[in-house]
Amino acid sequence: MSGLIKSSIARKVVMALSGLFLVFFLAQHFTINITSVLAPDTFNEWSHFMGYNGLVQFILQPVLIAGVIVHFVMGIKLELQNNKARAIKYKKYNGSANASWMSRNMIITGLVVLAFLGLHIYDFWIHEMTYKYLEANPEDPTRYYAETVEKFEPFWRTVLYVISFVLLALHLWHGFASSFQSMGVNNKYSPSIRVFTQIYAIVIPLGFIFIALYHHFNPITH
Repeated sequence: MSGLIKSSIARKVVMALSGLFLVFFLAQHFTINITSVLAPDTFNEWSHFMGYNGLVQFILQPVLIAGVIVHFVMGIKLELQNNKARAIKYKKYNGSANASWMSRNMIITGLVVLAFLGLHIYDFWIHEMTYKYLEANPEDPTRYYAETVEKFEPFWRTVLYVISFVLLALHLWHGFASSFQSMGVNNKYSPSIRVFTQIYAIVIPLGFIFIALYHHFNPITH
């Protein structure tokens, strides 16, 4: 039992740390993407730097991929462990009186977000690898804005992005604050931290939704 508890705590800490890392990346990703609306030339410059900088490509990018894998693997393991340890099954569940919808469905929102990441990787990362390495195209620092806007032209893809970011908001609403709890943060700053995480969970996904809708309704005309 002691080993099980320690294992569970360790997994929660690992999942919390990887989650906080991904939250930081999400903010950085949003900062770059919003420039595609505010300043397309800046978006091209930053995207080109990220796409050809060796530190980003061969160190930070693998670390990011590892962070995603670790976070979701730990989440699935904890969910399976909790289900196995739950020996008593209640005949009647009292819904959100015991736990919020977000906390009870983190695995569902997480898996949907993971599926969205698969689409996002296909749309951008696979395209980037094909452009640079398979087709061996020359560097073009001005191509990123047009390629991004083009991705949001199809209505179905824009809808998928919007739905995915809504579910990401639900996932962050519970998960971001829970990460600090898993790290043992419980002091006078805890209420302020919770408010900050809730604001983040709303503002960042809404920002991504705005970007998707803006490019969908403002396509590049040739």
